[in-house]
Amino acid sequence: MALPRFVPAPAREDLSDDQILQRARDFYAVMNRRRTIRDFSPRPVAREVIEACIRAAGTGPSGANLQPWHFAAVSDPAVKHAIRVAAEAEEKEFYEHRAPQAWLDALAPIGTDLNKPFLEIAPWLIAVFAQPLRVLPDGSRSPTYYAIESVGIATGILVTALHHCGLAALTHTPSPMGFLNKILNRPSHEKPFVLLVVGHAAENAHIPDIGRKPVGEISSGLT
Repeated sequence: MALPRFVPAPAREDLSDDQILQRARDFYAVMNRRRTIRDFSPRPVAREVIEACIRAAGTGPSGANLQPWHFAAVSDPAVKHAIRVAAEAEEKEFYEHRAPQAWLDALAPIGTDLNKPFLEIAPWLIAVFAQPLRVLPDGSRSPTYYAIESVGIATGILVTALHHCGLAALTHTPSPMGFLNKILNRPSHEKPFVLLVVGHAAENAHIPDIGRKPVGEISSGLT
């Protein structure tokens, strides 16, 4: 087996401890303004912006560096309409038949229902696919490693990148999501992970009056 090849690590800024702390606090201040949006404007977003954010997502770490993700960006109105029809069909089944009452009770403060007009109003949809298997050059298939964890991290970077450049995003997860493979012509070895709705928030956008858990409730070892 050939020895792995290593190259110098990228140059990093030499920051003081105070500068590092300020960076951390500034970043939190930016991210604390991130909220899930369901009221979107039809205002266009340049393809180059979406491409740059997807490039950022692709910098995420992954098991054995296999990068087991695919990001299908959709702006075509006809394709967005097809996705909305299929998603609302699954949501109808969920709300009327599949969801246990406890789940519906948990969703009540958020005010969601089976109607998803944002799937057509927002200028972009990004379907994120995980690749638990990879297709080798000879056509055989081999497992990837920690695919879901890797794709989850990459998706988090993508959401952060979108927020960083002033865009709004919604993580939409109708279940099941196999219709995305068919509509977007993705192979069967890819599994839909999440559908991101991306664009500008509408002028009159409203969000649920809910909060975030304090750091002492979501962490330990800090005192």
